[in-house]
Amino acid sequence: MARTRFDLIVFDWDGTLMDSTATIVKCIQAAAKDLGLPVPDNKTASYVIGLGLHEAMQAAIPGLDPKLYPRMVERYRIHYLSQDYDITLFDGVREMLTELSQDGYFLAVATGKSRVGLNRALDAAKLLSLFDATRCADETFSKPHPAMLQELTRELGQDMSRTVMIGDTTHDLQLAINAGAAGVAVQYGAHPYHELMALQPLYAANSVTDLHTWLKQNG
Repeated sequence: MARTRFDLIVFDWDGTLMDSTATIVKCIQAAAKDLGLPVPDNKTASYVIGLGLHEAMQAAIPGLDPKLYPRMVERYRIHYLSQDYDITLFDGVREMLTELSQDGYFLAVATGKSRVGLNRALDAAKLLSLFDATRCADETFSKPHPAMLQELTRELGQDMSRTVMIGDTTHDLQLAINAGAAGVAVQYGAHPYHELMALQPLYAANSVTDLHTWLKQNG
């Protein structure tokens, strides 16, 4: 298939490729409970998904003593690592990525996960060979700073104007806007449809199958 619009497709991980939103929310809430802190509700906890871990904890429970946030991160990791073996890819992700790779697209990940966390997830999902480059929040600026996309395009020798960022949160779409890339939303993750659409993505897919079809027709 000829690439007409994009050469580089960058995916968010949690809530976009991996069905992990509910687990992340529960782990944030459990971390807060462990430390006797106010427990954020589901909406607040899901809103911070996609940010780096420290930024996420600060946004989920603002105004705490700064010394408490590293402890929040530590407790979150303990809870998440005890459950991540149960987390699976969304249906259709493996097939979509395989076809896009075979069609000659450069594929990348830009995520709020740590490098250790992403490598663990990629290895468990057996997807490492399908991605040309990845960027994590502990290696550069957290979303929505444009650095992740700037670094990925430089690393792969790609043009930002032929790059699309795909994600389930407003952080992903704002990252695309800040970097000068195109943005595509998925509706099955952490942020509600109306908040995603306020940032005017090129498209908002309601499933992985829908996203795959759109990319085949518009990529």
